[in-house]
Amino acid sequence: MDYSDFIIFIMELVGTVAFASSGAMLAIRKEMDLFGVCVLGVTASVGGGLMRDLILGITPPYMFRRPVYTLVAVSVSIFLFLVLYICRSFKESRAAAAYDRVMALFDAVGLGIFTVSGIHTARSLGFDQAFLLVFVGVITGVGGGLMRDVMAQEKPYILTKHVYACASIGGAVVCIGVYPVLGSLSSMAAGALAVLLVRLLAMRYRWNLPRIR
Repeated sequence: MDYSDFIIFIMELVGTVAFASSGAMLAIRKEMDLFGVCVLGVTASVGGGLMRDLILGITPPYMFRRPVYTLVAVSVSIFLFLVLYICRSFKESRAAAAYDRVMALFDAVGLGIFTVSGIHTARSLGFDQAFLLVFVGVITGVGGGLMRDVMAQEKPYILTKHVYACASIGGAVVCIGVYPVLGSLSSMAAGALAVLLVRLLAMRYRWNLPRIR
């Protein structure tokens, strides 16, 4: 594993921890048992990558060939469950408000990292068509969260929250646009930061796409 592969691996681990945390916390809020918490944590963290691999024809998917991401997701889910089980303060209003902020931050971090990770995976397989790269990046970023929300019977984030999927699309476009100039690692960092910035600004100023009430 060379330097760039190691950096990408660390980024993917950070994204895995972030999405696993969001999935586990949602499962805890839904009063699922420990197994359910682990399932939602794993689904949120590797579900997008699974959808990406199926689209790109990668068989078996990376989540089975490199189970480290699944194991990390399970470990994070168990850790959060034990911490909140011991504290027993999750349902207090202050803890509930903190949950919303933390989950939104975890989602933003995971969304940015997995969006550019999906693009990197597709590009490493020889794909360079812009539309495909954007699509695969967005699917990798939002797929796990979509599966998590459906399994938890929640309205999916990508359909209701502040420019969620649009932030992923914007970050994917940035990543692809600056790639010829900055190269792989720097373009991935730029794309991930763009997603994170848009998501944080959208949460701060409550940006939303138009909707019919």
